[in-house]
Amino acid sequence: MKVHRYYLEINSLNNLKEVNIPNQNLTLEKISPPDIEINKFFYKNIGKQHRWVDRLVWDNLKWINYLENKNVQTYVLKLNKDLVGYFELIQEQSTKSSEIAYFGILDSYIGKKYGGFLLSEAIKQCLNSNFNRVWVHTCTLDHKHALQNYLNRGMKIFREETINLSIN
Repeated sequence: MKVHRYYLEINSLNNLKEVNIPNQNLTLEKISPPDIEINKFFYKNIGKQHRWVDRLVWDNLKWINYLENKNVQTYVLKLNKDLVGYFELIQEQSTKSSEIAYFGILDSYIGKKYGGFLLSEAIKQCLNSNFNRVWVHTCTLDHKHALQNYLNRGMKIFREETINLSIN
């Protein structure tokens, strides 16, 4: 199967086309200390539709080692007390760059502008933390609106590639 992958970036808050909060009962919180169960929950529940498989083999120790890295941060979007979505950031201090490593909204919340809001918040979190570049990659296996959400927030494609993926 051919999969098209896009790498996108944004370098300034001036380029951000922000989505304002679509529901006043939404809250964004940083998960501190790290909680592997939250990351595993989102990874499995969002990723099952988009072939996120690399971390399914991770044991708890590997999850803990990853999440306790001081450059990895997880943020969770909630509606009242219900989990809506999340993003993971991997910050590279030496290049002042931050990768949105994983990003997603649970199925029952798609179509309510929560994804655009969450992406706006992820970009602001990075650029307000003295990073001058935020980047992400997405592919044709991700949600059908993922690429458009990144582009609509002001991110620009800086690299594209097509890979052959063998799916069992």
